[in-house]
Amino acid sequence: MNKKYVIGLDYGSDSARAIVVNAATGETLATAVKHYPRWQEGLYCNPAINQYRQHPQDYIDVLESTVTEALSQCPAGTAQQVVGIAFDTTGSTPAFTDASGTPLALLPEFAENPNAMFVLWKDHTAVKEAAEINQACATSPTDYSAYVGGIYSSEWFWAKALHVLRQDEAVRQKAYSIVEYCEWLPALITGVQASKDIIRSRCACGHKAMWHKQWGGLPSEEFLAGIDPLLAGFRDRLFTETQTADKPVGHLSEEWAKRLGLTTNVVVAGGAFDCHMGAVGAGVTPHTFVRVIGTSTCDIMVASPEEIGDKLIKGICGQVDGSVIPGMIGLEAGQSAFGDVYAWFKRVLEFPLRNIIGASKLIDESTKEALINEAIDQIIPALTAEAEKIPVSESTIIATDWMNGRRTPDANQLLKGTITGLTLSSTAPLIFRALVEATAFGSKAIVDRFRNEGVRIDNVIGIGGIALKSPFVMQTLSDVLNMPIKVCRTDQACALGAAMFAATAAGVYTQVEDAQQAMTSGFANEYQPDAARALAYAEIYENYLKLGQFTEKELFC
Repeated sequence: MNKKYVIGLDYGSDSARAIVVNAATGETLATAVKHYPRWQEGLYCNPAINQYRQHPQDYIDVLESTVTEALSQCPAGTAQQVVGIAFDTTGSTPAFTDASGTPLALLPEFAENPNAMFVLWKDHTAVKEAAEINQACATSPTDYSAYVGGIYSSEWFWAKALHVLRQDEAVRQKAYSIVEYCEWLPALITGVQASKDIIRSRCACGHKAMWHKQWGGLPSEEFLAGIDPLLAGFRDRLFTETQTADKPVGHLSEEWAKRLGLTTNVVVAGGAFDCHMGAVGAGVTPHTFVRVIGTSTCDIMVASPEEIGDKLIKGICGQVDGSVIPGMIGLEAGQSAFGDVYAWFKRVLEFPLRNIIGASKLIDESTKEALINEAIDQIIPALTAEAEKIPVSESTIIATDWMNGRRTPDANQLLKGTITGLTLSSTAPLIFRALVEATAFGSKAIVDRFRNEGVRIDNVIGIGGIALKSPFVMQTLSDVLNMPIKVCRTDQACALGAAMFAATAAGVYTQVEDAQQAMTSGFANEYQPDAARALAYAEIYENYLKLGQFTEKELFC
């Protein structure tokens, strides 16, 4: 019997990866990873104003190169046996399109215009617009933010769209519609020629665009135009219906079948956000809290409609029917920075290396560069080794994890990080330990919010690079949460989740849960909380909360 293979494509913040998977067993035959070339050069971004844009051509370039490279590693004939393909992407990462559904940056006149590109999830230029949307929700007869935690974020669809419309007249004149990243890629490879024919993602639209069946889809025209007349007309040119990612959106077009080395028989599944498919890849079930841990975190749960009932969970990133597993309510939360907090501290410590050793005339350039890079690569491992030796009782520095604002609980992207308790004896490892603890405390705040809102959590699963590579971070997290944490065996859980959706859409499985059972990777290890440290951290956590309250009310009131 011929084997069937599927391809899962995971588009992250910095790079994309493609995996070729045996649809019957979940065995990964090959993996290929490519960084976005323009993004790597820092083009179209301005960190000083929290502007992060990505060119759609980057997405196209890595699509072709990752898939063809992965297939080249497989046995002969594998490509002809591929039956499905699926994407997960970051989000909310929207872009304006013309009537054909083409992102404006792919048109020659907009090729170098950041406002015509995809606005990456962590772009926070729309804080003002988010505040206006929240005010409109508070005064509207219908609270359109009710199913997204009651607070609309600057990281999301409508705030970003309005900000770009206000900033750029050329984009404003040309823009016909708006598309999410995870919707555009499936449309691209199935040959969609009109914006109206793009299949819209239940995951993206429910969590970030305030789509809900209760009010007939998107917020009303009156509501949107009332925020700003610049939004007038977009609702009618967008969509009413959305689709879960287990359903096919079409087959590979002839062009893309040729470019990828596949056949036009390949079924293309609907798109969804990376962390939602990652949770499926990790084996999410009811009462399981899945943490996708990377530069930021995304926390995903599923619950039956009966269990959620009429609960409106405050301060999270949404509760959406079918956004994770069809037929279940998907719940999303997360932190705007996790690994990025550690990366910030690393950059601080790089200063003397780059600016003192780097400026030295006593060392030749090639030697100098090698020495600097070797030292920089050792910063986090060295900090970790020393921080692990510090007893909790001596960890007297307290920090908040809001270096990139706060995603949940209760989105507020204006917040800044704080560090307190410094003395003349404070060392870099002490500060690093405090930052690791801060990210764990931010995680606990999310768990506490879910529980306080009546959502049961029995198990925790960690996925992502940090989960697999940093025992210190994961043990600290286990101690702070006072819960065991299982770590998913695969380092490509999001891509594996996409492969599960591809297999379901292609008809290998009748439902996503069946694909999970057959294709799971299992767990690499499990962290158990230390009772003494858990008790100590429970006390320190109260001080974290006090610092957070002071930061929010006194410094940023």
